[in-house]
Amino acid sequence: MEIALVLGLLVVGIALFSTEVVSVDVVTLTLLVALIVFGILSPAEAFAGFGSELIITLVSIFVLSGALQQSGVIAEFAAWLERVARGRRNPLLLLLLGSTGGLSTMINNTTATAVFMPAGLQIAHRLEIAPSKVLMPLAFASILGGTCTLIGTSTNLAVSGYLEAAGLEPMGLFELAPVGLVVLPIGIAYLLTVGRRLLPDHREESLTAAYEMREYLSEVVVTEGSPLVGERVYTSALADLGFRVLEVRRDGRFFLPAPDTELAAGDLLIVQGPVQDLLQVKAKTGLEIRGDLLVDDKVLQQADIEIAEALVPPQSSLIGRTVRESRFRQRHGVTVLALHRGGQHPPRGTIGQLRLRLGDVLLVQGPAARLESLRRGRDLWLIERSEPVSVPRRRRGIATLVFLAAAAVGAGLGVVPLAIAFLGAALGTVLIRAITVDEAYRFVEWRLIVLIGGMTAFGTAMESTGAADLLARGIVAALADLGPHAVLGGFALLTIALTQPMSNAAAALVVLPVALSTATGLDVSGRPFAMAIALAASLSFITPLEPSSLLVYGPGKYRFRDFAIVGGPLTLLLVAVVLLLVPRVWPF
Repeated sequence: MEIALVLGLLVVGIALFSTEVVSVDVVTLTLLVALIVFGILSPAEAFAGFGSELIITLVSIFVLSGALQQSGVIAEFAAWLERVARGRRNPLLLLLLGSTGGLSTMINNTTATAVFMPAGLQIAHRLEIAPSKVLMPLAFASILGGTCTLIGTSTNLAVSGYLEAAGLEPMGLFELAPVGLVVLPIGIAYLLTVGRRLLPDHREESLTAAYEMREYLSEVVVTEGSPLVGERVYTSALADLGFRVLEVRRDGRFFLPAPDTELAAGDLLIVQGPVQDLLQVKAKTGLEIRGDLLVDDKVLQQADIEIAEALVPPQSSLIGRTVRESRFRQRHGVTVLALHRGGQHPPRGTIGQLRLRLGDVLLVQGPAARLESLRRGRDLWLIERSEPVSVPRRRRGIATLVFLAAAAVGAGLGVVPLAIAFLGAALGTVLIRAITVDEAYRFVEWRLIVLIGGMTAFGTAMESTGAADLLARGIVAALADLGPHAVLGGFALLTIALTQPMSNAAAALVVLPVALSTATGLDVSGRPFAMAIALAASLSFITPLEPSSLLVYGPGKYRFRDFAIVGGPLTLLLVAVVLLLVPRVWPF
């Protein structure tokens, strides 16, 4: 009964992870509570994963990544790449992907993607190609870079933490490098050759390759003296400017405009059109742009008021909330004028009532100082060319890089324990004010922390009840006659399959106990199984559900199938490489 219950909870967990009807951290904690209530785990066993060295290391890395982002030094380096390549396409893309992959070996994949994404957009504009030709390779390069080191991705840390909890040797900082340093260049070579031909060209759906020309959804109000009053929607001056009127709100109700619908004073229009024309609406048509809240004209006309585009990143607290619910203007001091949602028609309703999603792009307006504060926060990332980095910020950024390098070297040589090395480096960034304490807490992906801590305990439950042994016997029965190499391949493919509906770390932690039990049954080392699972969990290219891929999904105007077309062959290629190299580096 315990085995059936654990496996049943696992199926329910996977289903909820894949649909995301409920937040992954809530699902994880619910599973833990269920395991405790049914007497499968004690409270101490259920929550032991949250006090591990893995969690300390992971939190420290998030703080270091945030400090690097705050300093602006790496963003400045991204702009330097453009000058080095002198506008030549292949060298420029090679430098961009190589730099992204290289940075991702030492910091979180998503942060590496975010740091270089503005440069990717600028490069696409310079080369006069669609952003879809650049952004997916950029995200994939960050994922590939994470396979090279223990700290390159949270999945590797999760696997290492589980190994240590199981009484086995944890991963070394550079233990994965012999395989990762082969996977990374092969993956980049594929993206620049075969993948380049498979990448979509979505220029028709994005008005131009430059992000400044994006189409936005906005709200405008027809004023009393507007020349549009009495004009038909489809033949009005607003239509002449290239705007489409999607909905009209009149007398408290929304309706779709018909060809003979005439505009009236007081109408609130949901319009879609180019951003550069949106800012000319008032002068040409007598319309008022309405933001997240009604804004006084005097505020919008101040000399220091600026307009910028801002992307909703993975760790944003705005995800799932409306602009009004988040009290956006009160908190940030800027107004949301319009919204862009890549390739999708936003749901019915006013902008203030739309629930924001990962990848949404907001057109915001406010004082320059307030926009600068957005740059330093975690809720939004400004999509624009980086401003010159001040001397104090540059010094702090360089110091952060020194701390990070020292932690990596010290842990790699075994001089200092991994958790202590990176905790010390993170504390150093706070002490030199490269990042404030409040900012450090905001940059930590707490949902991921809960997920890893909880799923580690779930792996313990699978072992203690015998569920892992049951699955292991099934896999062995199916593949054991073909030898440990076939069993290894089966686990690698199972891990890749599970990473599509689940997070990479959760998939690895579900498969790992089964794989280690199988290795014991075959009387071979469990090390190659652990390494193959860690590497396979990072080969998430078939769907855009990996955070780095989700980050570029909207700005690249991608469709779901684009990732299968480009990422499918890449996944098969790299799985073959992993299965070939792992048994040689870590013999059975």
